[in-house]
Amino acid sequence: MADASTLFIGESRSRRLKDKMVRIGVIAGGISVLLMLVLIFFYLLYVILPSFKPVTVEPQTSFVVPSQDQTLAVGIEEQNLLAYRFGSAGELQFVSLQSASSGALSDLPPQTISIVAQPTAFARSLPRDQLFAYGTNKGGAVVVMPNVKTHFIGTDKQQVPSVDYPLGDTALQLDPDGQAIQQLALAVEGQQGMIVGITDDQRLVGLRLSAPRNALQEHGTQWSEQAIDFSSLPAYLSNQVRRMALTPDGRTLYLQRERQLAVIAIDKTAEKSYARLRDVVTVAPESATITDVSLLSGANSLLITTDNKHVSQWFEVLNDGKWSLTHIRDFPLSDSPVMQLVPEHFRKSFFTWQQDGALSAFYATSPNSVFQSTKVATAFSPESAVMAISPRADRLLVVEGERWQFFDVDNPHPEMRLASLWQEVWYEGYPEPDYVWQSTSASDEFEPKLSLVPIVFGTLKAALYAMFFAIPLALAGAIYTAYFMSSKMRSIVKPTVEIMEALPTVILGFLAGIWLAPIVENNLVGIMLSIVMFPLMIFMVGAIWSALPGRWVNGLPNGLHIMLLMPVIVLTVYGCFAIGPVVEKIWFAGDARIFLSNELGIGYDQRNALVVGIAMGFAVIPTIFSIAEDAIFSVPGHLTSGSLALGATQWQTLTRVVLLTASPGIFSAIMMGFGRAVGETMIVLMATGNTPIMDWNVLEGLRTLSATIAIEMPESEVGSSHYRVLFLAAFVLFVFTFFFNTIAELVRQRLRDKYSSL
Repeated sequence: MADASTLFIGESRSRRLKDKMVRIGVIAGGISVLLMLVLIFFYLLYVILPSFKPVTVEPQTSFVVPSQDQTLAVGIEEQNLLAYRFGSAGELQFVSLQSASSGALSDLPPQTISIVAQPTAFARSLPRDQLFAYGTNKGGAVVVMPNVKTHFIGTDKQQVPSVDYPLGDTALQLDPDGQAIQQLALAVEGQQGMIVGITDDQRLVGLRLSAPRNALQEHGTQWSEQAIDFSSLPAYLSNQVRRMALTPDGRTLYLQRERQLAVIAIDKTAEKSYARLRDVVTVAPESATITDVSLLSGANSLLITTDNKHVSQWFEVLNDGKWSLTHIRDFPLSDSPVMQLVPEHFRKSFFTWQQDGALSAFYATSPNSVFQSTKVATAFSPESAVMAISPRADRLLVVEGERWQFFDVDNPHPEMRLASLWQEVWYEGYPEPDYVWQSTSASDEFEPKLSLVPIVFGTLKAALYAMFFAIPLALAGAIYTAYFMSSKMRSIVKPTVEIMEALPTVILGFLAGIWLAPIVENNLVGIMLSIVMFPLMIFMVGAIWSALPGRWVNGLPNGLHIMLLMPVIVLTVYGCFAIGPVVEKIWFAGDARIFLSNELGIGYDQRNALVVGIAMGFAVIPTIFSIAEDAIFSVPGHLTSGSLALGATQWQTLTRVVLLTASPGIFSAIMMGFGRAVGETMIVLMATGNTPIMDWNVLEGLRTLSATIAIEMPESEVGSSHYRVLFLAAFVLFVFTFFFNTIAELVRQRLRDKYSSL
């Protein structure tokens, strides 16, 4: 025997080699899995971290451009190939740049084009439009747009500065009396335009313009003019107006007088356009003087600066059916007045330049600055220089007299801040701060709403409702199969349930969205009755069974009790669905959904958390059932026999011996099921309605992390804020899984140590 043992175990080189290879393979496989998890973790961080890197503003090219008048406005063309300056003498000066990256001057000399002789007023539209207007001393206005045209000479490409007159190259007559224009406000959007001015004798005058086609694309289009009637406004409104702002749709005009802002609605009928005073709002404290009023990108928000180191954001909020201009937030600044405020063209970002030279950058959803420095533009005076930002928000231009200076700006993701991702934010048009996920829109000036809270909430909500449905059924089935069912029947039932795990979840999601959701909608009362009556009927059957004579109970072969229970379950569910319409007619006025909505204020979505709980519960049940059943079945037989031999009943043995001993495995089964539910994609994608709302209502929809990634990742721009926040969602999902698995392992080990002595 010793020789045989040595021959087959100790001295077999091939066996030792195979054992060693298998051991190395298992170790290598385990290390590879751990390494892949670590690589996934760091790759997610690699994509996410650039979103939070500090904003930088670095000086670049500086040069001198001769000029004779005061600078009113400067700007940069979209391709960063052309810079321009509007002067107080009514001239537009172009400076061509050699390249967008270096900002070096080209060999072409600056080009000057005369727009208006002796202008009396100047205005600009939103930065996105790059439209500017000069007021004349005869009550007119000329609107221009700097442009650059590309010409090819052979194979050489040449950029030629030009000026477009989208509203015509002749002055628009704002004032029929011919009074000089003191102030101007300009807005053009699509086929609509509006110009409003204040004359020397303090009268409000204006024109509403319309065209049959988009005038910004068809510069030869003939615009039709309609005078705006301001006669219904109080006469004092046009006196001492310091600043005006006009929304692009031409519906709202803001007039700033002292510390107040008059909100004027401009309405239109077929015959005329007329103005009416809608509200007068005090927007500055008594000790402050307003220094600037600017429209933020999209023209929904007003930024108001004062001489007491103060910038505030205001926008219209609907309260009690009435729109009112509301103070939203303040942006903290250093102890120095703001001299200039520069909004970006398309994003909700803006720069402030203070008297002490401090340059700061903000994003409108957070009061905290994303950049602040006192060392960037120290060579210029904020009081006399003029600053502008490029359409791509990657370049700042500062002009003071004849000196020009470019600054390189690196601020790709201002909207991604911890506050906007995890805290309530008051967004434009919302009645109050809220957690909102709305990442895309058809508008370039859309304000991304990237709060992860609603989709994290939706993930947990879907998982919890699925577990409420799955845990009782899976554990009850596992206990019955492992402890009560006969071996022959167990050999059929257990593999059958485990095969369910191989069913593609896309099939379950498809059935839930197309087949189950309408059934739940049409039989809502029956579903609710079934949820209540199902456990009650089972307990009632159990009570009746325990009261039967012993010979009847013992006469049924062990493990076949389920055959008696199945007809009861089917009849119970059928009865609930049958009486559902009667109950709905008596108690819910014939329609439970309308009753819930009108009487109780509970909304109903066809694809809701109830549908998800049922569908995802079926997907999770096989996982929990299989692991829990193995744990219960693996309890040593001598423990069960010893308990029964000492006089304990089967129920006492089950609850006080078997379940306690198997509790580590049962807990692992539940946590594995929860992890499966948290990471589920296709069911929640197809059966939830994908509405990112925060409501525990089981009859309303939700949106999960995994569904959001699956829906939006294919259409997100690589490297964009949207793209990176989706990777952040994946990282959060990864951390969730790691956290719950770690907690599950710690609890399982404690349970194993506690009950291992049984």
